[in-house]
Amino acid sequence: DERCVFCRIARRQEPRTALLPCQYEDLVCFRDIRPGAPHHYLVVPVEHMGNCKTLKAEHIPVVKRMMEVGKAVLQKNNFSDMSDVRMGFHWPPFCSISHLHLHVLAPASQLGFLSRLVYRINSYWFIT
Repeated sequence: DERCVFCRIARRQEPRTALLPCQYEDLVCFRDIRPGAPHHYLVVPVEHMGNCKTLKAEHIPVVKRMMEVGKAVLQKNNFSDMSDVRMGFHWPPFCSISHLHLHVLAPASQLGFLSRLVYRINSYWFIT
C-alpha cells in the first residue's frame, strides 16, 4: 500500500528512516520518530498487516519473532536489563498507523510522565 508509511519504510522507500539490523527478512526495525524512552524502536512486518485487533492464533509466531527482534536490537545497542523493558501494541483507535507495529521501550523505569500514560501496561489503549 503506497499510502502506508510503514510499508514504504519496509520497502526502503523512505531514505530518512534508517533500518536497524534484523535477523528475520519478513520484519524490519527502526527508531521511533517520537521516542518515549532512551531506547524506543518499532518492529514492523514487511508485509502489510492490520493492527493488533486483527491478530489471530496463527499470528503468534510472527509476534514472537517481533519480540525477539526487539530484544536483539536492545542488546546490540548495549541495553541488557530485560526486566526493564516494555513491549506492546496500541489498541485501536489509539494507533496512529494501521500497520502492525510493536513498540520496544527501554529502560521502562525512565519513561517520562506522558510516556507512562501512553505506554501504560495493559491499559485501554496499550496492550503487552
